[in-house]
Amino acid sequence: MTTSPIRRAGILFAGGPAPGANSVIAAATMAFRRNGREVVGFMNGYASLAEYDPESRPLVEGNDWFLFQDQHLRGLRNARGILIGTSRTNPGKAVRSRQDLADAKKTAPLARVHRGLTDLGIDALVSIGGDDTLKTANLLHEYQRQLPPEQKRVRVVHVPKTIDNDYRGIDFTFGFFTAVDFMGKELLNLRADAMATKSYFVVETMGRKTGWLAYGVAIAGEAHMVVGVEDVEGELAVEEEVRDASGSVKKEQRLSLEALCDRIVDLILTRERRGKHYGTIVLAEGLAEVLPQSFLSGIPRDDHGHISLGRVDIGTLIAEMAAKRFRERTGRDKKLTGVQLGYESRCAAPHAFDVMLGSQLGLGAYRALVDRELDGHMVSVSGQLDLQFVPFGDLVDSETLHTGVRYLRTGSDFHRLARQLETRIEKR
Repeated sequence: MTTSPIRRAGILFAGGPAPGANSVIAAATMAFRRNGREVVGFMNGYASLAEYDPESRPLVEGNDWFLFQDQHLRGLRNARGILIGTSRTNPGKAVRSRQDLADAKKTAPLARVHRGLTDLGIDALVSIGGDDTLKTANLLHEYQRQLPPEQKRVRVVHVPKTIDNDYRGIDFTFGFFTAVDFMGKELLNLRADAMATKSYFVVETMGRKTGWLAYGVAIAGEAHMVVGVEDVEGELAVEEEVRDASGSVKKEQRLSLEALCDRIVDLILTRERRGKHYGTIVLAEGLAEVLPQSFLSGIPRDDHGHISLGRVDIGTLIAEMAAKRFRERTGRDKKLTGVQLGYESRCAAPHAFDVMLGSQLGLGAYRALVDRELDGHMVSVSGQLDLQFVPFGDLVDSETLHTGVRYLRTGSDFHRLARQLETRIEKR
C-alpha cells in the first residue's frame, strides 16, 4: 500500500445514465477498499451536496450517502443502471467565466459542495459524467485553488461518460457500444417492419451535439440514410439571425427542413426505381438544436441550458413533413413513421467492451489519485486500454471555463463508411 494521504474517497455520477456505469463504480471502489481506504457513494449526483448546510440541510447517511461495503460490490460490474443514482444538478450554474470564481454569491453552491465533502472527511472525489459534469469537476478544482492555504482541499479526478461518444481526450466513452448495439438491433426490427408494410421509419437517436451515435446505429442497423448535426452544411443549411442572452444578434447555420425533406423524398424515389418500397432513416436528436427558432420557442431548458430534446420529437416532425413533401411532388401518399430511440438503451445490460472499458477507467481513477497523486485530471485510455491522464486544462477553456465537444468530422473515414453503406441517391 502506498503512503498516499487519501484515506477516504467519494464517488458520484451526474447526467444521463450510460451502460457500464456500475463497472466504473465497482472497479474504482474495489481498488480503494483493497488498499485500506474507505469509499463514500454520493446518491443522485450533486443534488444533496449542492444544498448542504450542517444545520438546516445535513447530509444523511443512507439517504444522501453511504459507505461502500462488500455486499454493494457483488455482481455490480455487469449490473444495469447506476447503483448511486444520478441527477442533473449543476452547482456551477452561475459561474460563466474565470472572473465569476471570485464572486462568493455565484460560487455559493460550489462552496456548499466543498464543505459537504470536507465535513464527511473526503480526501478525493471521483466524478463520473458527461462534458457538463467535467465542467463542474473543473469548477470545483478551480474554486479550491482560490481557498486560503490552511483550508483542506479535495483532489478531483473525472471519468468521461456519454453514450454520445462526443468527448475530447478519449477515443470511445463507456456506454457507446452498448447503446449502438441495442439501438442497432431495434433499427433492424423496424427495417423488417418497413419491408413488410412497404413503409419508412424516420428514427431519432440520442446524440445532443454530435452524430457519433446516429452514425453508429445507422451502420450497425443497416439504415438507408443517416443525418447528423455535422451534416448541416451546404444544401442542408440556411442562415438565420439569432439573438443571444446579451441581446446581440448574430447569424447561425440552421437546418433547412425543406432541403432535408427533399433529400428524403429523393431517397424514396431512388429506392422505388430499384423496386424497393421500404426504408429506414436515422436522424441525430441534436438536429433539434439547430431547427429554425420558430420551432424552439417555449421549449424548457435544464440546469445546463440545454433544451428538452424529447419535447421536440424531431423524428415525427420530419416524418410528417417529408410525407407531405412526397405527396406534393408525386401526388401519391407514402407512410413515414417517426420513432424515438435512446432512453431504453441508457440502462441496458452493458456490452462486454463497455464493462472492460468502464472497469479500466474506474481503476484508472484510483491510480490517478493514489499512485500518481494527481488532481484536476480526466482518466482516459488509448490503444489496448492503456491508461492516460489528461489535465483539465487541456479540455476546458481557461477563460470561459467551457468544455469542448468532439464532433464527427465530415469526410473522415468513419463518416465515409456510413456514406458508403447507405443508399446512393439518384436525382431525376
